[in-house]
Amino acid sequence: MYLVGFLLLLGPLVTLHELGHYLVARWFGVRSDAFSVGFGKEIAGYTDSRGTRWKLSALPLGGYVQFSGDMNPASIPDPKAPIQQGSFQGAALWKRALIVAAGPVANLLITIAIFASLFAVLGKPTIVASEDSRTIGEFSETSVAEAAGMQVGDTIIAVDGVPVDDFDGIRGEIALYPSKDLTVTAVRDGVEREFAMTTERVEVSDSFGNTSVIGQIGVGPSGGEYIIEQVGVLESVPLAFAHSWDVLEMMLTGLKQVVTGERSIKELGGPVKIAKYSGEQMSLGFVAFVNFAALISLNLAFINFLPIPALDGGHLAFYAAEAVRRKPVGPVATEWAYRTGIAVVLVFMVVVTVNDVTSLAFFGSLFGS
Repeated sequence: MYLVGFLLLLGPLVTLHELGHYLVARWFGVRSDAFSVGFGKEIAGYTDSRGTRWKLSALPLGGYVQFSGDMNPASIPDPKAPIQQGSFQGAALWKRALIVAAGPVANLLITIAIFASLFAVLGKPTIVASEDSRTIGEFSETSVAEAAGMQVGDTIIAVDGVPVDDFDGIRGEIALYPSKDLTVTAVRDGVEREFAMTTERVEVSDSFGNTSVIGQIGVGPSGGEYIIEQVGVLESVPLAFAHSWDVLEMMLTGLKQVVTGERSIKELGGPVKIAKYSGEQMSLGFVAFVNFAALISLNLAFINFLPIPALDGGHLAFYAAEAVRRKPVGPVATEWAYRTGIAVVLVFMVVVTVNDVTSLAFFGSLFGS
């Protein structure tokens, strides 16, 4: 199911990303020479009345729109091509910026639309309790909170100065930070107390054997239960925005921890891991698969907004420089920047692909031995 899940996931997401570029370009009168789902050799395709070649290509790891005046699918301008009306380079700077931004923005809108639909149809998980779910009801055997002096009956009100509303809030402020020194504020007998501790580093596995590292302080709530609260369509949209922001914050935190060495680079994943996870989520049902698609769509938006040449964010960085300088960046500097950017992307792809392959059970046992 890995291959089927991968194609059903990445194919539509990439197509809609590129369709964002295409539609805004068409709106501004910019011609598109090619619209490809996948890279490499064309498998099938046709040319429409506007001269755009719509095609399916052999390598299903992405896609592209090649605009008139581009030297290649990476939208690097062709210095030999004259700037003509209807070409990408002939469009005003702000139009080019909007065309480029339209791809990752499309992925953001897809993410919000999926989350909003799930909230509207399935409802919002909410903790309802006769007793405050922030009140400690038990400790684990290795609880660092108990070792720090906390007691059953203490009510946690803040973690590192961040107020928490329920047990989910407590978990959210702790799970992302394994082996972190922090201060938990709790109320005991009407008096606020602060407890310094270092979160426990715990490796957890899901039903498929995928492992991740989280932080824990070893407490459980004295009460509280989850219910599904029904929400209206209008209410689901701001909920989707808030949830998307929370997920994005988690992504940024995780990436920062990889860069600083707090997390292993092996936790990064690429196409093989996406294929694995998409197949697994598809086996869990439609809702799980669609929710995973929203997460990947948000990842695509985030990655494409990074200011790396050859990605959408790199183009936007060049346009920002052009706006400040009041003239385009020189062709030599542009060429070297794109070469460097492509090299960075290729190195990253090699690293995450090695991570992906070695994380598979068969290859992992080979490398482990």
